[in-house]
Amino acid sequence: MINAKILDNAMNILKEFPLCDHCFGRLFARLGKGVDNAERGYSIKLLLTMTSHLMLKDDESKDLAIDNLKVLASNGFFKPAQDLLKHIGCDFQNVKECFICKNIFENLDEYVKRILPILNEYDFNTFLIGTKIPADFLEREDVVRSHLGIDAGESLKSELNRLIGKKLQIIIGKKASFDDPDIVIIVDIENFNISINPKPIFIYGRYKKLVRGIPQTTWFCSNCWGKGCPQCNYTGKRYSTSISELIVGPILNATNGVEGIFHGAGREDVDTLTLGNGRPFIVEIKDPKRRNVDLAYLEKAINDNAKGMIEVKLIRFSNRKEVRKLKTSSAFSKKVYQALIEVDGELDENSLKKLEEYFSNIEIRQYTPLRVLHRRANKIRVKKVYSVKTELIDSRRFKATIECQGGLYVKELISGDNNRTMPNFSQILQLKAKCVELSIIFVSEEI
Repeated sequence: MINAKILDNAMNILKEFPLCDHCFGRLFARLGKGVDNAERGYSIKLLLTMTSHLMLKDDESKDLAIDNLKVLASNGFFKPAQDLLKHIGCDFQNVKECFICKNIFENLDEYVKRILPILNEYDFNTFLIGTKIPADFLEREDVVRSHLGIDAGESLKSELNRLIGKKLQIIIGKKASFDDPDIVIIVDIENFNISINPKPIFIYGRYKKLVRGIPQTTWFCSNCWGKGCPQCNYTGKRYSTSISELIVGPILNATNGVEGIFHGAGREDVDTLTLGNGRPFIVEIKDPKRRNVDLAYLEKAINDNAKGMIEVKLIRFSNRKEVRKLKTSSAFSKKVYQALIEVDGELDENSLKKLEEYFSNIEIRQYTPLRVLHRRANKIRVKKVYSVKTELIDSRRFKATIECQGGLYVKELISGDNNRTMPNFSQILQLKAKCVELSIIFVSEEI
């Protein structure tokens, strides 16, 4: 019978290894519901003790019964068996330490006590406990399991995580989350060290770039690469600031995070404005201690600090999945540019009308522009221009509103870049065309 097999295996395990109630019961964790491992271990030991007590009345089984009781009293640390042996005048060996866990379950309250003051530094609504367990603990657990012959157990790590989490949840009144916790609390079982791993914060917004001459991300000095030199006035940077620095800095300060990462939906050139509805972005803050931040307050802090260089709208909190979507959607979204263009000859309305008609739902084939070829692979890109609307300023200048697919190099669409972009404005106008000023006035990305 299965119950006899369980009891026989249980007794044989105790004969080999001293085990506390937790570690003993955990070997049978998947048998029965609504009982914790310590209760399960105690119950099996009690049943074995009662069975042995009954066997004492039979002369043929009396010696075996006493041997079993001694195992339960010593290797099982089981007080009812100890009391019974004392009652019948039998001695037993006093074993003090569980073979698997070395009695670490006695330290659960101490672990929780050490966690509590550290939690005061963090904003969180949900948590998860993780444990760092020495390899030899897990190796000993595997040794015991291999002797059992029944695969019905739970891991030491799983039980410790659960029990510490339950105790902590009762004290702090916050829920454990296995799917997406705000913080993960790591308990070093052996050294009693506590570490906190907060979930990153993601904030989605849009920015307008209102002045030219600012890169989207930090542009390091090409001479010293960030170390500082006379050429960059020892700043390590080619430009004094960047859009990412202006946005990330105040958020990083408010959240008391370790690192801020700026994820933009594409990027504009340093000399290009971003107007209209702005460019989407997500800021990722790693290891934040403060996560319950007021986005309206942060938005004002960023805009005040930027002093008219950029204007930001913080829309909502986001997540890593949306970061991936932001990155992939950028190349396929629609963008609208406004360009001021100069040519080296005479323009007229008919030339511009021809340009508008030609660049209507047309594919553009672009090799990597010469101006960025030193830092990007030379490959061909196929992008679409959906429409071009023009406005003649004088015989050598006009404005063009260009609706196109994300990732198109608009300056090269205009100039041709030595025919590395085909077709192009210079080709169709039969005049050398140059983009003098460029602004983005609409970006369609929505996540």
